[in-house]
This record gives sequence, C-alpha cells and structure tokens, in this order.
Amino acid sequence: MTPSSRRKFIRLFSGGLSVLPFLELSNPLYAGEARERMLHANSLDASSMADDEDFWGWVRESYTVSPNIINLNNGGVAPQPKVVQDTHIRYYQYSNEAPSYYMWQILDQGREPLRERLASLAGCDKEEIAINRNSTEGLNTVIFGLNLKAGDEVVLTRQDYPNMINAWKQREKRDGVKLVWLDLPLPMESDDEIASRYINACTSRTKVVMVTHLINWTGQIMPVRKIADAVHAKGIQVIADGAHTFAHLDFKIPDLGCDYFASSLHKWLSAPFGSGLLYIKKDRIRDVWALLSNNEPDGPDIRKFESLGTRSFASEMAIGAAIDFHEVIGSARKEMRLRKLKNHWVDQVKDLPRIGFNQPRTPHMSCAIANVSIEGKKPEEVAGELFTRYKIHSVAINWEAIHGVRITPNVYTSLKELDKLAGALRKMAV
Repeated sequence: MTPSSRRKFIRLFSGGLSVLPFLELSNPLYAGEARERMLHANSLDASSMADDEDFWGWVRESYTVSPNIINLNNGGVAPQPKVVQDTHIRYYQYSNEAPSYYMWQILDQGREPLRERLASLAGCDKEEIAINRNSTEGLNTVIFGLNLKAGDEVVLTRQDYPNMINAWKQREKRDGVKLVWLDLPLPMESDDEIASRYINACTSRTKVVMVTHLINWTGQIMPVRKIADAVHAKGIQVIADGAHTFAHLDFKIPDLGCDYFASSLHKWLSAPFGSGLLYIKKDRIRDVWALLSNNEPDGPDIRKFESLGTRSFASEMAIGAAIDFHEVIGSARKEMRLRKLKNHWVDQVKDLPRIGFNQPRTPHMSCAIANVSIEGKKPEEVAGELFTRYKIHSVAINWEAIHGVRITPNVYTSLKELDKLAGALRKMAV
C-alpha cells in the first residue's frame, strides 16, 4: 500500500470519503464510473430501472462470470464483482508484506467503519451488528447462547435450513429443550395462514420462535413481522434466518421486528466467500452468551461475538467494496430486477401441462428464486439434463415434500440466458 493509499485509508476512518468510500479507496477510476451510473439510476423510478438493459449490461460487465456455463445456482453462493475480487486480492497481498503489522495495526482499523456501513444498509445501530463468517455461525451463536432450560419450547419448521435444524436438535439432546415442529405445505399463498401456524403452535412454555425469512428450497418469503408482533405479545423471542434475504429484498432488519437475525454476505451482497453478519437487538445482547471465549461473554458489547482469533482482514475490507457496489444498484431496484428475471422465464413455461412450480404465485411472496418440476422426471434428472445438454447450472432439491429444481438468477444474469432456460424446459417437457 502506497503512502497515498494509507492516507486515504485514514480518511476513511474519519469519514473523509463519502458516497462510495470503499470503492474510492480500492479503485478510484471504477468508483467514478459507478457514481455516474448511480446518479443515472437515482434519477429514475425503481420500476423503470428494472427494464434498463444498458444499466444491467454494465452490472453484468462488472462480473467475471464464465461464458461457458449459465450459472443459475446463485442461491448457495454468488460470485463477486471484479472490483470486490481485486480489493480482496490487493489487501491479501498487502497483509503478506508484514502480517502482524499490516493486519492488526492497519487493516484492523477498518472494522469499525465497515460496521457502520453494514449498519446503515441494515437500518440499525452499529452496536447491534457483529461481523462474522456466515449465517450458520451467526444463528448458531444465538441458538447455543440463549439461556434455555429443559422443558422450554422452541417452534421451528421441517423446511428450515439443515444446519439450524441440527443446532436445535443438539440443544434438545444436550439441554432437554422441547422442539415443536411445523410442517409447512409449501408453497403457501397467505401470510395470515402462515403466521397462524406459528402462533397456534405457541404455548405458555414457548420461549423462542425460529423463522426462516426466505425458505431456500423454494423461494417462499415468510411474514416475519406478522409472526414476531403476535408472539412478542406473549413474551416469546424471535430468531430470523436471513441467509437469503439481506441485499436480496428491499427491507431494513428492524422492519422484521425480530430479536435476532443473521445473514451470509457471500450470497446476495456478493461479498467475499465466508463473510456474514449477526444482528442482535441492543437490549438482547446480554441475553446471549458468546459462542467463542471472551473476557465478558455475557456482557452488552456486540463485539464479544467477534472473538475469532486470527481472521482474514483482506476479506473483511472487501465487504465494504461489495456494499458500495450494492448501493450503486440500490435495494429497491435490485429487488424489482430480480423479480423481473424470475418472472421472465417462469411466464414462458408456466402454462405447459407437465411443468409445475413450488414457489408461491403471489407476487410479494417470492423474488429471485423459483423451483420448477417436470412431471415424470426426477429433480436430479432435470438438473442433469439442463447442464449436460444446455450448460445451465442449477440444483436439484429433494427435501421433505419438496421436489424440483431450484433456479436462481442474479443481477448479472441476462434475459437471453433465461430465454435459453425456458427453451430448454419447453423441449424437456414435451
């Protein structure tokens, strides 16, 4: 890092860089172009921008995705824009010049400005955000950190993510908490019906309700706020699994009314692999023990959840570049574009007799993710044929009563690629 770059780094800490601070720090030329694109987008309404193919073409060019396959499995992990990759590599190389000095005495100073940027995007106090590695780590921190005793009840569903299910089963086995299972008949088209299932499952012994904000198998968006408001009235805490919604849907975490929330930033924020956040309402931080050792594991400081030992500061600083890139696109514009991409291919095949879907039809109850099935074919057969014949990468889903192929485009996905998907499904469903 040059003396000029170090001065910019110091200005970042003092708030001297604005608008797109991390991009300005890592790539001033790209930051200038990004600002122009953002000004153009801000001059139009979000719905108009969903159809602005020039803007989305620029977004696509910002990625380094392979021309050899069509990647429609962005639900597991998403690629990063080149500027995020470059930022990561730059700080990784910088760290290697003298690790203990540049990592701990220089780059570590960037954590608090990054916390502020994440909190701004999340719409919460920076003292409610911990920076970690993924949703699993964040949610496990809460699940294992809550003071629960034998007989306390936890409401969850069989459609939740396996890592969370296994964490609760471990608490059941170790501590004797009682797990109350819901089996949701997905897809569901009514927020009220979904909420009522959670609410009716609660008893006087219920301490926690676990809600997956977006069911990863099908793309079903859950009414977290409706559930939270109802069960809070009974003194019950709410954990929201936001692995698939942060930087995907246009919302602020406090809008959900939950007590705890975690997300993987390497999904929809397109941040470096193995980056995440944990949100805990300020008045709940004392209620959660630190998962890893800390000098005050039951204290009120959100940083007690960041005692990871040596970590990748380069990866951490690159999260900031991903936030800036996301801000150029804008949360509302991004959600509308992602929903348009989903609808673009779904509308082309939805009336075919052998085609079925596992995501809701109600517009606000799904966004980018859809789950398609072809009568007479197993999900793995459909996914295999899509890749072998058409080089379309997807994922077969067989979980509980859900059987289909999950299709997940991202902001860099072109309409032509989705036309190719629709054409392939049309031929396969004959």
